[in-house]
Amino acid sequence: MNLRQGDFTPNNLLNAIALEIDEQPIWRANADKEMDYCDGNQLDSDALYKQRLLGIPPAIEPVMGPTIDEILGMEAKNRSDFRVLPDKVGEGDDVAEALNYRLNQAERRSKADRACAAAYASQVKVGLGWVEVSRSSDPFQFPIRCTDVHRNEIWHDWFSRKDDISDARWLLRRRWTDIDIATAMFPDQAETIKAAGNGMSAYDATQYMEGGQQTGLYKNWTDERSFTWEEQEWRDALNGRICLFELWYRKFEAVTALKVRGGRVVEFDEQNALHLVALANGGELIESVVGKVRLAWFAGPHLLHDIPSPYKHNHFPYFPFWGKREDRTRVPYGLARGMMFLQDEINVRVAKMQWGLSSVRVIRTEGAVVDDDDTFRDEVSRPDSDILLNAEAMANDGIFKIEKDFQLNEQQAARLREARESIRRAGRISEVFGGNDAQGRSGSAISQLVEQTVQALGDINDNFSEGRSRVGEAILSMIIEDIGNEETPVTVDGGLIKEDRTIILNQKVPGELYLNNDTERIKLNVTISDVPSTPSFRAQELVSMSEAFKSMPPQFQALAMPHLVSLMNLPYDVKKELVEGLRKMATVPSEEEIQQLVDAAVEQARIKDQYELKLRKLEMDEGYKDTQKEKMITDIINKRIEAIFAAVQAGTQIVAAPGVAPAADQVLKSAGFNDQDQAPIVAGPTMPATPVAENTSPMFPARPGEPGGLAPPAPVPAEAMAEPDSGLLAGVEGGNG
Repeated sequence: MNLRQGDFTPNNLLNAIALEIDEQPIWRANADKEMDYCDGNQLDSDALYKQRLLGIPPAIEPVMGPTIDEILGMEAKNRSDFRVLPDKVGEGDDVAEALNYRLNQAERRSKADRACAAAYASQVKVGLGWVEVSRSSDPFQFPIRCTDVHRNEIWHDWFSRKDDISDARWLLRRRWTDIDIATAMFPDQAETIKAAGNGMSAYDATQYMEGGQQTGLYKNWTDERSFTWEEQEWRDALNGRICLFELWYRKFEAVTALKVRGGRVVEFDEQNALHLVALANGGELIESVVGKVRLAWFAGPHLLHDIPSPYKHNHFPYFPFWGKREDRTRVPYGLARGMMFLQDEINVRVAKMQWGLSSVRVIRTEGAVVDDDDTFRDEVSRPDSDILLNAEAMANDGIFKIEKDFQLNEQQAARLREARESIRRAGRISEVFGGNDAQGRSGSAISQLVEQTVQALGDINDNFSEGRSRVGEAILSMIIEDIGNEETPVTVDGGLIKEDRTIILNQKVPGELYLNNDTERIKLNVTISDVPSTPSFRAQELVSMSEAFKSMPPQFQALAMPHLVSLMNLPYDVKKELVEGLRKMATVPSEEEIQQLVDAAVEQARIKDQYELKLRKLEMDEGYKDTQKEKMITDIINKRIEAIFAAVQAGTQIVAAPGVAPAADQVLKSAGFNDQDQAPIVAGPTMPATPVAENTSPMFPARPGEPGGLAPPAPVPAEAMAEPDSGLLAGVEGGNG
């Protein structure tokens, strides 16, 4: 089976890649040893055994690690933010500014700077570091994560020639995972994972040979028998762990691409109305063969999952940071390779110097001392040694001398100093770069020496900038994918210099198909900002700005003051308040502006006085209205009482003389009164009472003509009857009726 001839299936894809890995150059063991030297693990068992036989104490003076750490500090000191630029000047500036703000936020929250710094350390030391840009599996965390990956976890296509491995056919990452976590990741393959983790010991392959049952495990068992990697490389049955292989590979297909005006190229979709419009407006269709990225998961030889890439960009989510590479084999290496021999020499020199300071050279004849040889050697190396000589042997021309070779120690010390300096030369790092040996040098000379070190590391730093830019592009691609076609307002913080502004991405235009500030249409590039964003660099800028500020005219100082304050190491809120106050104080109004301010103040005072006057008037009106209201209520109550009293009186009279009621109703009706009650209100005339036979009341004498009464009165003349009654004799109807 050969991966490059296409004769592979997803099931045997990992076997094909394993064959390629076996043919790759061996370099990881050397890289591990170089990294151990940087970590201070510099004495192996053979060296310790030989030193013990010679009586030399083990000694380590770690010079490699601190020397390389000086370079790593340079990266942290000169660290810059990502910067988004449109592909064409003047086109999509607002989109670039809004996405640049979102990218800088994601850079901090996804820990991209920390991941790139860890990759830079591996890049400088052993020549290769990796950074993963992926989706976070935890929904409660930031959706994008950046992590550094150990070099021994990743294998890639060695035939790739591009530094960004965009031409690589495959990339494989191996990670050990607990079986319960693996089954949670792939619940549909839980049975296979558990069986593979236990070594298939719980399954009998013969039970599946009779047919009629599911044969998945039998197939997996045969996969293990044909797998080329050793079992211990992917299964740990004792600890319940299994090695998951995350395989990213490119499958080449023929596609139709659409090239629109402006140079943007997208895969043509016949169902997309915008693609059809772009084609009608001069777009060009291009037939091509491209490699589409896919993802496959394996548990040892068992295929668990095979899907298209979950990311919109067509790159592997792992980005390399190259140090140096061999010309023929393309094997990566770093600065540690050239320092290892010198580090060994430093350790040996230090050990020999310590041994030489505590050791002596003895010249003696046989039998010159009384003790045996072992006791004598232990005693002579002590500073308070007490050696008993044999008097008889010394009397017979015996020799006993103790010497110390200080000249040899001086030579060792000189060579030790030379080895220490050689390590810096191997890394092309000057003493001044690490802050040493700066006495008696001018500032210009020190700057030139530091610049020489930076120039010597130019190729490594360039590779780091390229790798970091690719990390930024992957983050930006995920941000654009999350935004999609939704209308998204982005408030860009202007800092202390500019005003905050809100940019609406994918803004819908009424009656149009296209979107304003369309994130999918604008072609963008991610670069590294030219100006570092570290506190130390801002401090240097503050010193330079302060010197320039002193020589500025006053009118220029007012303009430059906000920029100067923005460089100060103060809390952001304090700096913002200070800048706003300085801007207000720096604004000197003209005579016209002063007059306008005075007029505005007078107008405001006049309006205030009118408002207060109207307010007082309203308060007085409210009091008057309350008084009038109380008076009206009192009048109404009084009138109602009078009306009730009059009604009672009228009722009394009607009861006394029922015949008066119809005449009264007629009078009221003639006056326009509308009766709301049901008629009749007053009952009809009552039955006449039986006349009393005789008036017996002492108050009223008997009527004339009645029995026992007086004579009838004389007839009244007609003129007198025509006159109406007056006073108390006036009835309800009054007058002539």
